[in-house]
Amino acid sequence: MSYPHLLSPLDLGFTTLKNRVLMGSMHTGLEDGRKHFERMAVYFAERARGEVGLIVTGGFAPNIEGWAKPFAGTLATSGAARRHQQITRAVHAEGGKIALQILHTGRYGYQPFCVAPSRIQSPISPFTPRELSARGIERQIRAFVRCAKLAREAGYDGVEVMGSEGYFLNQFLVTHTNQRTDEWGGSYANRMRIVIEILTRMREAVGPDFIIIYRLSMLDLIPNGSSWEEVLELGRAVAKTGVTLINTGIGWHEARVPTIATSVPRAGFTWVTKKLREQFLLEGIKTPLITSNRINSPEVAENVLAEGSADMVSMARPFLADPEFVKKARQNRADEINTCIACNQACLDHTFAQKISTCLVNPRAAYEQEFKFVPLSATQQKRKTVAVVGAGPAGLAAATQLAERGHEVHLFDAADAIGGQFNLARRIPGKEEFSETLRYFARRIETTGVHLHLRRRVTADDLLSFDEVILATGVTPRNPRIKGQDDLALAGKVASYIDVLTGKAQVGERVAIVGAGGIGFDVAEFLAEHPGQSLALDAPAWRREWGVADPQELRAGLARPQPAAPARQITLLQRKPGKLGGGLGKTTGWIHRAALKMKQVEMLSGVNYEAITAEGLWVSYGEKRADTQLIAVDTIVLCAGQEPLRELEAPLRAAGARVHLIGGALEAGELDAKRAILQGTQLAYTL
Repeated sequence: MSYPHLLSPLDLGFTTLKNRVLMGSMHTGLEDGRKHFERMAVYFAERARGEVGLIVTGGFAPNIEGWAKPFAGTLATSGAARRHQQITRAVHAEGGKIALQILHTGRYGYQPFCVAPSRIQSPISPFTPRELSARGIERQIRAFVRCAKLAREAGYDGVEVMGSEGYFLNQFLVTHTNQRTDEWGGSYANRMRIVIEILTRMREAVGPDFIIIYRLSMLDLIPNGSSWEEVLELGRAVAKTGVTLINTGIGWHEARVPTIATSVPRAGFTWVTKKLREQFLLEGIKTPLITSNRINSPEVAENVLAEGSADMVSMARPFLADPEFVKKARQNRADEINTCIACNQACLDHTFAQKISTCLVNPRAAYEQEFKFVPLSATQQKRKTVAVVGAGPAGLAAATQLAERGHEVHLFDAADAIGGQFNLARRIPGKEEFSETLRYFARRIETTGVHLHLRRRVTADDLLSFDEVILATGVTPRNPRIKGQDDLALAGKVASYIDVLTGKAQVGERVAIVGAGGIGFDVAEFLAEHPGQSLALDAPAWRREWGVADPQELRAGLARPQPAAPARQITLLQRKPGKLGGGLGKTTGWIHRAALKMKQVEMLSGVNYEAITAEGLWVSYGEKRADTQLIAVDTIVLCAGQEPLRELEAPLRAAGARVHLIGGALEAGELDAKRAILQGTQLAYTL
């Protein structure tokens, strides 16, 4: 067995989990509508079929006051419990186990009925919560217990009580949000009382043979968060209530430290769980602990368990990326796992945009019924020969899916490696995970039988013999045509982002970056770091950079950030007025802006590019082009957008070929791998 710790069963006394893998809770948006129960059943059943040990659903509120948003998923009646039986039956039919997460958002609720221990508005909701009375607190306790009983009635194997990430129960624990002076506030014993009341009554209500997981915040990462002594005190008390498992929570949602983005080191917080587990072992506490955050491969998970950091690992988004993660690991097919790259673009960003969450690298996630795989052999369709031009994300998705369905597919690219713009993205410090997607597609090309033709620049005539031609030729950088640009490019003063990222251009110590979209930010981060340095690959350096400390030394593990000195003096510019990076991801944009601020990158908006001279870049401001000034730099990097590259389209259509455009060749805009892979997948399912 390649992963003996990961794949070993876990005996919980009254039941046994087949392995040490928990599919962590993710709110996909499917939870919030009655019409989505069949979709949820199919979605969870596919993960159960993939052999995950225990699934935890997205959060369901125990009452209206706990809603994440108006009419969010709620489990408060027997009628609702009956609807959930469709999910539990589907999971059990595949041999899986599933727990329902009870999520009360408290002051994080994006709705007018939200409640909290104290009347303190959160920075992530426009609604000020109502402070609960003692009777109101009792009502919330009863709602939690009722929700657990209904979950059992619905056929769930257990529940997870969400007590971390700054949600309702977490809000009671710290003086940051609990300023009460009654029996629910003041001393820590009083502040944690609601948690112990809920768990004690819940165990009594559901009986001894029902899984109860408590999600314990082990590292708050906010001012006045829990001390390590308080975390220990709560952990001991929670274990005594008879919970089955304790899961790890890291960071409140309002914390200014990234916890799950791609720039966070793999398994970057397992040391916190290990710290609690070692104390538990010393004290003879046998409640198994689950660790979480940025565990995305079986090798990483196995190592975490082998070194004694936890008894189980929680992986959430990796099961969006690949529902067969565990099965492939067991079958020694880890190289076929579609790895989560922690980009957040189609999961968390969708959640915040009120869309159904899915996955950039696997657009089937939560859309399994729409993308139902049917091989050609099971249909009346004839096998076609298909040419795919361009081996970037769009072309790779289309080619491999078409080949898997049974078509004969030839994939052409002029480059000497697959990947397209992903080969640039993976060079950015903190985006090394993008290499995993290319590793996955390289293996998919082998397993599906795609005929790969690299270093092959095709003409229209080369493609006329194919039944279908898919142009996934990507983009070319837009030329901003700044006065003096071409002359200074010849002198090495001006460079495109492609030449910078591939190392073809020599970049000086003072740099101006023209364009502050996603590429501009990436180039700024690339140039700000010293060669060979990547915080995502150096966990101690990452913790120093962002101010993450041992909670035993500093309350809540929050320290003063100590960023390393930047490698260059950088100015990032954009034509549009307003905040730079406005088009970046909702859940990651702030991380990129904060990272560049720590690297002392100057950010200027509303500029006009007047000229490039030997002295640097001349700019003016506003429509009146006022206040012309010189930005004295050694190198100007052009990141002024892209244009579709579709020179083959016209001659192919003129010759009568069946042509399809996907990805950047169809629409350049900002480079959008999410759109590219989705379009490639959609086309492959319809041809």
